Amino acid sequence: MANVKPKKHLGQHFLEDMQIADDIVNAMTQYGGYKEIYEIGPGTGVLTTRLLNKNDIKTTVVEIDTESVDYLRDVVGLPKDQIIGGDFLKLDFDKIAPHPVGLIGNFPYNISTQIYFKVLEHKDQITECVGMIQKEVAERICCKTGGRTAGILTILVQAFYDVEYLFTVPPTVFNPPPKVDSAVISLKRNDRKTLPCDEKLFFKVVKQAFSTRRKTLRNAMKPFGLPADFLKKDIFSLRAEALSVDDFIQLTVEIEEIRKS
Repeated sequence: MANVKPKKHLGQHFLEDMQIADDIVNAMTQYGGYKEIYEIGPGTGVLTTRLLNKNDIKTTVVEIDTESVDYLRDVVGLPKDQIIGGDFLKLDFDKIAPHPVGLIGNFPYNISTQIYFKVLEHKDQITECVGMIQKEVAERICCKTGGRTAGILTILVQAFYDVEYLFTVPPTVFNPPPKVDSAVISLKRNDRKTLPCDEKLFFKVVKQAFSTRRKTLRNAMKPFGLPADFLKKDIFSLRAEALSVDDFIQLTVEIEEIRKS
């Protein structure tokens, strides 16, 4: 691992346990039949070298750290056309990957939630995603709806993906060790191709509902200016965490109908 130093400002924690690296890569099933994997934040290439052993699939890495880019090219031997030097969050993914792909990575912890919002933006291309993130965020994404740890990502991700919490990873297997436990989770695109409501409105409803999660929906949804008689419905006596994906979809359908009337 010489020549590449983990950088705190990039949220880098390099995985040093080879068995865990194998387990992460083996969790990729090529669900949906994609032929290309994008790895985010490959660092020293611990996952990359294993992905390159998959002869039937192309691996492209996205790395913002120029030191890592040099290492991947000169030491790991990754061809230039399989390295994208830049910020994954700023990539025009529609242009570089208009076809189905898989996503994998030991995601930088300081942008892990933003990565999943990016995945949602490109849910029709990213059919499978296996990522290592903070355990707390992993539990939130994989939380059964109605659970106390449910949040915005719980609903938005599970609206379009089947999620699975695969395993927990201790801090001791990283350089430097993070201050929290990590976890590996899997996302596989579900059968819900479209929503029976406006998707942007659905996102707004979910985000607004959780914006003041300790309040009931009746209070949280005030910015929508909903009619008083509509707010008398039983659902508005609940907190956002108590609602399922289907509950939020139905709520959005009804709000959309009110706006049209």
